[in-house]
Amino acid sequence: MGASKAIEQCLTLTPSFDASGLLACITIDAATGEVLMLAYMNEEALRRSIETGEAWYWSRSRRELWHKGATSGQTQRITEMRVDCDQDALLIKVEVAGDGSACHTGHRTCFYRKVALDRRSVGTPALIMND
Repeated sequence: MGASKAIEQCLTLTPSFDASGLLACITIDAATGEVLMLAYMNEEALRRSIETGEAWYWSRSRRELWHKGATSGQTQRITEMRVDCDQDALLIKVEVAGDGSACHTGHRTCFYRKVALDRRSVGTPALIMND
């Protein structure tokens, strides 16, 4: 069995971190399924997330470990964690404390704008605020 096939079939978490030591992590609301954010975890963030049951990430901009909600009160309690087929991405379902916002801008989700998909327009697509 090849290495990739072994990872696809195994029942042991063996994360495949990228060259920067990171895994992409998609975070969704456990109750609604709404995508809240995309963040990254390094080995330490993943370990702490599993041990504490709360979301920890690696901030690429600040280059530091980040306990989501530690300063805002909008912690994310993990209800389920999944890994993709080749173990290089995670999906976590969370319950958000505080006012339920996940984005540092104060929006509920980081995906609060739509890209205008008008194929007839030329140039940079416009962004539209979600309702």
